[in-house]
Amino acid sequence: MLEAYLSRHDRLYDGVVYGLYGTETTFALAAAIAKLEHGHQTVITSSGTAAIALSLAAFLKEGDHALVIDTAYRSTRRFCDEVLTGYGVEISYFDPGIGAGVEALLRPNTRMVFLEAPGSMTFEIPDVRAITQVTRRHGVITALDNTWATPLFFRPIEHGVDISIAAATKYLSGHSDVMLGAMTAANADVYTRIKDMAARWGNIASPDDCYLVHRGLRTLDVRLERHQRNALELAQWFDQQPEVRRVLYPALPSDPAHRIWLRDFTGASGLFGVLLEPLSPSQSAAFFNGLRLFRLGSSWGGFESLLVPAWPPPARSCLPVDDGTLIRVHAGLEASPDLIGDLDDAFRRLRAISHQKDA
Repeated sequence: MLEAYLSRHDRLYDGVVYGLYGTETTFALAAAIAKLEHGHQTVITSSGTAAIALSLAAFLKEGDHALVIDTAYRSTRRFCDEVLTGYGVEISYFDPGIGAGVEALLRPNTRMVFLEAPGSMTFEIPDVRAITQVTRRHGVITALDNTWATPLFFRPIEHGVDISIAAATKYLSGHSDVMLGAMTAANADVYTRIKDMAARWGNIASPDDCYLVHRGLRTLDVRLERHQRNALELAQWFDQQPEVRRVLYPALPSDPAHRIWLRDFTGASGLFGVLLEPLSPSQSAAFFNGLRLFRLGSSWGGFESLLVPAWPPPARSCLPVDDGTLIRVHAGLEASPDLIGDLDDAFRRLRAISHQKDA
């Protein structure tokens, strides 16, 4: 017994040592996610944002430079702009369509490239393999936020990424009742770095939260298929409405990201964007306030269908921001005819108030 206690640090990365490093439940969930990701091992964190922040912090220090995709999640940008820069890290944003052209942006002190696929709010998909072929040649770590697709529809590590990140709060849990994040490493060296960083910052998820997400994994496949089917039906319906400028969903053949999505992904989840003609405050109120099934909410990935107006507009450094009204749609698990009926009523209200305005 004494020998086991004194040698506990030998088991720091693959056994139960101290609650800060994980429990049996933590490791069971980590092993399940790592298997789905086809990765070496997974580190569980308290939230998706924590997983993003810890992945970046594990490889960046004062004097380093990081390249971050321009369409990153707003909280990712805030961590980069407000925290990392305060620690002396240089941050540059780049166009998601750059592909192998990312090589021209690398500097002698570039240590990391951070990706998100597809992009937050506007759903552009980068050519991940083209980018990782460059980063590997230069010894630069690549991380990717894979929350949208989950490892069932896209496996970043198989495309050369070093760290695959997921907000397990969303689809991996699937029930909107827990917050949790996951970082899956491609190899043992990366795993050690991110595991140590999580422990040093005291970031861990409770066993109960890990249990809830582990339970959610059992239905992930059937849930995602329903989310995908509903989203495709809704996206096609939106595309027929005269008030809609563009539907932002890579699974649609008309989407600019469709070619890369078709090549690299095996499915599309329930989240997409819709760009409407510019709406006034009264028109927006008419559209949103009478919804019956759709709820206004940000944390997607559960049963419920959600709509959220993109306000303020998504932060961009490289790409232009359209002057239309952007909304984000999460197609939940309800019956699609009921969801379409709810949206059809919303457009009827919008048209009615538009006619009153024109009269």
